[in-house]
Amino acid sequence: MLDKTGIAKRIAKEIKDGYYVNLGIGIPTLVANYIPAHIDVVLQSENGLLGMGPFPFEGEEDADVINAGKQTITMLPGSAIFDSAMSFGMIRARKVNLTILGAMEVSENGDIANWKIPGKMVKGMGGAMDLVASAENIIVAMQHVNKAGESKLLPQCTLPLTGINCVKKIVTELAVLDVLPGGGFKLLERAPGVSVEEIKSATGGKLIIEGEIPEMDFN
Repeated sequence: MLDKTGIAKRIAKEIKDGYYVNLGIGIPTLVANYIPAHIDVVLQSENGLLGMGPFPFEGEEDADVINAGKQTITMLPGSAIFDSAMSFGMIRARKVNLTILGAMEVSENGDIANWKIPGKMVKGMGGAMDLVASAENIIVAMQHVNKAGESKLLPQCTLPLTGINCVKKIVTELAVLDVLPGGGFKLLERAPGVSVEEIKSATGGKLIIEGEIPEMDFN
């Protein structure tokens, strides 16, 4: 199984040259560290930064330069800082090519729940609802099962929804899956050492398997 770093490395392979990319909090923020050097992309942070770089080395942090998750980050040459109104204007105008989000649940028809667990205090919706409503391409970075071992890839989400029919691809510690337009999780790749049977048992929603499923390639 992959750790969080492994999930981020695999998702970094989905980023194409020339993309403008928004990284959500949690595992998605790690993706910034693994974008191939030959790829020219611009990372957007919804709190008002275009041109976000990788995390700083210890001792080089600047407390005034943070991402939407309040983590210290770096800025690349040519970066721009602006207010959140302009940042969300970019998002709502669909200027962002790819959004990478974490999730607590995803349904087999692409619904996502990632902002609230009933009964637990949350700071608020954040930018998640704007992102899922406006993004043309959403990749979810998440754990396949919860702490109780229950699947988080379900026929229907049980938690309050953030968006509907919006997730295109999911990368977990076990697998890479596409969400098909007609519903269902199509298995594309296995994590190294993980069997198809393990993925079947960990997936609550409809799982579609066609032919031999290769292991993930990180090269």
